[in-house]
Amino acid sequence: MTYRAPISDMLLALNHGAGLQAAVKAGHYGDYDADITAAVLEEAGRFATEVLTPLDRTGDQHGARLQDGRVTTAPGWAAAYRRWTAAGWNAVSGPEDFGGQGLPLAINAACTEIWSASNIAFGLCPLLTLSAIEALTAHGSDALKKIYLEKLVSGEWSGTMQLTEPQAGSDVGSLRSRAERAADGSYRIVGTKIFITYGDHDMTDNIVHFVLARLPDAPAGTKGTSLFLISKFLVNADGSLGARNDIHASGIEHKLGIHASPTCTMTMGDEGGAVGYLIGEENRGMQCMFTMMNQARLGVGLEGVGVAERAYQRALAYAQERKQGRAVGKSGDGMDAIIVHPDVKRMLMQMRALTAAARTICYATAVALDVAARATDPDVRAAAAARGALLTPVAKAFSTDIGNEVASLGVQVHGGMGFIEETGAAQHYRDARITSIYEGTNGIQSIDLVTRKLGGDGGAAVWALLDELSATVKRVEASNDPAFGATGTKLRDALGSLERASKWLLERLVSSPNDALAGATPYLRLFGSTLGGCKLAEEALAARDLGDEFGDSRRYVTLTRFFAENVAVQAPALERTVIDGADAVNSADAVLLS
Repeated sequence: MTYRAPISDMLLALNHGAGLQAAVKAGHYGDYDADITAAVLEEAGRFATEVLTPLDRTGDQHGARLQDGRVTTAPGWAAAYRRWTAAGWNAVSGPEDFGGQGLPLAINAACTEIWSASNIAFGLCPLLTLSAIEALTAHGSDALKKIYLEKLVSGEWSGTMQLTEPQAGSDVGSLRSRAERAADGSYRIVGTKIFITYGDHDMTDNIVHFVLARLPDAPAGTKGTSLFLISKFLVNADGSLGARNDIHASGIEHKLGIHASPTCTMTMGDEGGAVGYLIGEENRGMQCMFTMMNQARLGVGLEGVGVAERAYQRALAYAQERKQGRAVGKSGDGMDAIIVHPDVKRMLMQMRALTAAARTICYATAVALDVAARATDPDVRAAAAARGALLTPVAKAFSTDIGNEVASLGVQVHGGMGFIEETGAAQHYRDARITSIYEGTNGIQSIDLVTRKLGGDGGAAVWALLDELSATVKRVEASNDPAFGATGTKLRDALGSLERASKWLLERLVSSPNDALAGATPYLRLFGSTLGGCKLAEEALAARDLGDEFGDSRRYVTLTRFFAENVAVQAPALERTVIDGADAVNSADAVLLS
C-alpha cells in the first residue's frame, strides 16, 4: 500500500486552520505568491510517492550499518538523497543569499509532513540539517556562514545536533565534553556523545556537527556550555575538503524503530581533539542550541503527523478490503468489509480526526514563526513570536502523542494481521515511539508549557489565544447548522476547562510549584485537544463557505463534530486531573519507595 499526500486536507489546514492565507493578505509574507503552495505540495507528494515510499520498507529491513569505522545506509538511500537534493527539496525554506528558495517555513513544514509520512527515517536527515541552518544563520560568524551555509542549504552537506552524553540526557548542564582554546582561534574538543541521529552516513560528502562542550573556566551547569561547529572533514581555503577531523562514529544503536536512520555514538579526541569553531559566544551555547531545538521540535511534531497520516491511510485501505462478519441487519451469505462495523468506523474516525488536529497545530506554529521573522510591524512580530513560543511545545508533544496513538489504532484496525510485520502497520507503531522521547521528552514539553510559556508572561499569550478560539466557537454557534451537532457546546465547555486549569496552574506556580508540575502533562493534552478542536472548526467553516474548492465540505463538518463529541468532551476530566490530581502524585513515594 503506497502513500498519497492528502493535498486538499493539507491546503485547508495550512491556508485556513493555520492562518497562512490571512497572514499573506495582511502583508506579513511580503511578495510571496500563495498560488504556488498547491504546486509545491503536489510535487513533494509525487516525489514522496515515487521515490521515498518504496524505500521505507527496505530501510526498516536493512537498517544502517557500521563497519570499519564507516556507516552505510540501506540500499537505494544514498541515490534517493541525491535525487532529493538535486530537486531542491533541502533548500525550500533556506536563505536566498546562500542558494535557498526563501519559501515560508510553513510551506517547508507541510513538506516535512510529507517526507515523514512517506519515509520517517529518511526525513530525519534533512530535518536536522534545517536546524543546523537555523543555528548557523542566527549565531554563526560571517566567515563560517561563507564556508558552510551554502553547502548545508543545498543539502550537499548534512548537519547534526550533539547534546546527549551517557550521563547527561535531559540534564544538559551535566555534560562532560571538553573544549580547549587553540592559538589560531579555533578550539579542540574531546568527549563522547550518544544518540546522535545521522552522526555518520554515506549520503553526503561531509557532515557538519553542532556540538555542546564545556571550556575549562566555564561556570557550572547549563550556563557553562558553549556550542561548536565541528566538520567531519576539515575544509580548505578554497572550499574543498581536506583531512579527516578527529570525530568519528564509534558505535551504532540497534533500535525499536526508525532502523534506517543511523543513531550513532560519536567520539572526539582520539588524536588530540576535534577542531571546532565557536558558534555564538562562549558559555552561551544553550541559547544557540535552543535555536536548533525549537526548529527540530516543530519538525518532530510533524513527524508525529506524518506517521499518523500514513498509519491512517494503511488502516483505511485494509478496512475497505478485509471481509469479516456482516453489517447489522444484513442477512444472506458472504461477509462485508470490516469498515461497515461501527467500532471500526469509530477507530478510523478517531485516527483521522486526531491527525487533522495535530496537523493544523503544527502548521499554525510554523505560520506564527514565519510572521515573527517576516512581518514589518514590530508589534506584530512580537505577538507572533509569543504565539510561536507558546505553540511549539504543544506542537511537539501533542502531535507525537497523537502519532503514537494513531499508529496503535492502526494495528488494532488490522487485528491479528497488525501484529504481523508484513502488513506494515507494526512498523509505523515502532517508528512512532521515539518521537515522544527525542528533542525533549513530552514531559519536558509539558513543563515548558506550564512554567515558561504560561507562567512566563502571566498567561497573556494563552488569554490572547483563547479569545481567538472563542470567536471561532461563536461562529459555529451562530451558524445554526444542524450538521455540527453539539460541536459548539462541547468546544465551549473545553475552552472553559482550559481557562480554569490555566488560572489554577498560574496560582500554583507561585504557591506550590510541585502541584503545577504534577498537572503539566494532562494540561498539555487539554490544551492540544481544545486548540485542535477549535482549529478543525475553523477549517470546517472555511470549507463550507468556499463551496467545492476542497471537495464535499460536509466531510470537514462531520470530522469536526466527531472530534468535538468524542475527543474535546474529555476536557472537563482533564481539568479535574490537573486540579485534583496533584496530591496523589506528590504522595506517590508511599507507593513507589515502599
